[in-house]
Amino acid sequence: MESFTLLAALVGFAVVAYLLGVRDNIVSEKKLTAWLKENYGNAPMRKYKEYELYHIRGYYENHTEEFQIDDITWNDLNMDGVFARMNFCLSATGEEYLYYMLRTPQTGDDCESVFDDMEKKISFFSENGEARLKYQLIFNKIGRKSRYSIYDYLKVLDNNIDFSNKRHYLMIVLILLSIVLCFFKFGLGIILLLALTVGNIVMYFGQKNTIEPYLETYRYVLKAINSVALFSKNNYPELTDDIEKLKSAADELKGFGRGSYILMSPTRMNSSANLTDLFLDYIRMWTHVDIIKFNKMYKLILEKRNELDTILTILGRLDALISVACFRASLQGSVSVPEFSTDADGIRYSAKELIHPLIETPVPNSINTDKGLLITGSNASGKSTFLKTAAINAILSQSVHTAMATSYKAPLYRIYSSMALNDDILEGDSYYIVEIKSMKRIIDASKTTGAPVLCFVDEVLRGTNTVERIAASTEILKSFADSGVLCFAATHDIELTALLNKEFNLYHFEGNVTDNDVHFDYMIKEGAAINRNAIKLLGVLAYDSGIVDRAQKLADKFTETGVWA
Repeated sequence: MESFTLLAALVGFAVVAYLLGVRDNIVSEKKLTAWLKENYGNAPMRKYKEYELYHIRGYYENHTEEFQIDDITWNDLNMDGVFARMNFCLSATGEEYLYYMLRTPQTGDDCESVFDDMEKKISFFSENGEARLKYQLIFNKIGRKSRYSIYDYLKVLDNNIDFSNKRHYLMIVLILLSIVLCFFKFGLGIILLLALTVGNIVMYFGQKNTIEPYLETYRYVLKAINSVALFSKNNYPELTDDIEKLKSAADELKGFGRGSYILMSPTRMNSSANLTDLFLDYIRMWTHVDIIKFNKMYKLILEKRNELDTILTILGRLDALISVACFRASLQGSVSVPEFSTDADGIRYSAKELIHPLIETPVPNSINTDKGLLITGSNASGKSTFLKTAAINAILSQSVHTAMATSYKAPLYRIYSSMALNDDILEGDSYYIVEIKSMKRIIDASKTTGAPVLCFVDEVLRGTNTVERIAASTEILKSFADSGVLCFAATHDIELTALLNKEFNLYHFEGNVTDNDVHFDYMIKEGAAINRNAIKLLGVLAYDSGIVDRAQKLADKFTETGVWA
């Protein structure tokens, strides 16, 4: 009777715990749904900890394409900040795919079909809030807590570690034989049984430590595979192709989750006072059933790696496209679907009211050019920001089919920049060496086959003396124009406007400096800069008037005579 009461109590406890878990999940989903509805159209408020973005490069680094945004350009444009601004993903897989999209602008012949499919799905998620919310809840179940990319773990699977089950099966057979021997020669049988048990337990803990690092991968894979059934229940005509591909790939991996509880149980080897879990732990140590299951899962991943990649790709893309839909909504109208021209159109870069995604109150600028731009103007007038704005919009247009402008039309480009460079201490390179290496990679790219090159250069060759800088800058920028590279360059060297006015269209930014303040309108204007205000800015910042006056006289004398002495 007491045993029955104890059993009933345990069953009752388990039922109550299960019901409480179900209740907590329902409450959690309701809260998340309300939050997603309330914040749709708002910029993401997520604050990233240093380690939280470690995983985002995983998919990108394992899916190289003919052209991808290189690290120099990515860092010049603060694309990590752009990624954070548009990251509404709720799964690590989605975050990784969104990052991959931003680093892989479309440049191929199939771009039209790629963009058509992308636009169809983005529009669907933008217009169908119910479907978007259902999918976001599923992606939230997959989660984004993993510190490392699943592809980092999959690399470990290539270590060719021997995860054979032969020795485990052999030990089970020997244990069973020792039990049988106990019926005939009890003393010998029990000694063998105890010896085999101790040996198996020692072997178990050695193997347990080996497999532990892989379990995080397995948990995420299981979540991804299990999510396919949830997506299948919420199928929509616009997404049917993706769902069918998911189901087909998941069918190939269905054996991965079968019986996985014995390995993936959260109480495995941590059962404390729970009698059932404690009993299962002893079974694991004695028979190695969890390690055997692990090895079977390992083998299946290796055999079906392509199917797993298909699942991660499709799930990641869907979550990323939802993120793009949310990003567009958060721009509140300052967005358009880009058009892509051909050489026959004669349009090199045309955009109206371009804005920068990371500026809270940006000043829109428009540009329509059939050749490169040479932009002059004073410090802080807006030259660098305009270059970054034009570059980021080219990347967003070719990657997520979204321009932060009222209109955008340009060819498909391979996009490079040379802007925010630093000395390379590890390589022992000076700033100038780093600079000319950065420019050389653009020249080299222009000589290879593929889409035309679009580049952005801020303060050409600032790391060397004036005479050589102007001479070298002139010839490098001319070579860009001659080789078909569309270059947007900003410079303080007004001399370049006379040397390059045939190859480049001239534009400028300017500011109005008064005795007490400086005002910039941050609007791009045609023609070369006329006003110079660097010396006047010294006065605005309360430099000694003698320094300011003498500097101005020295500059005026050089302008008139061409000599400093």
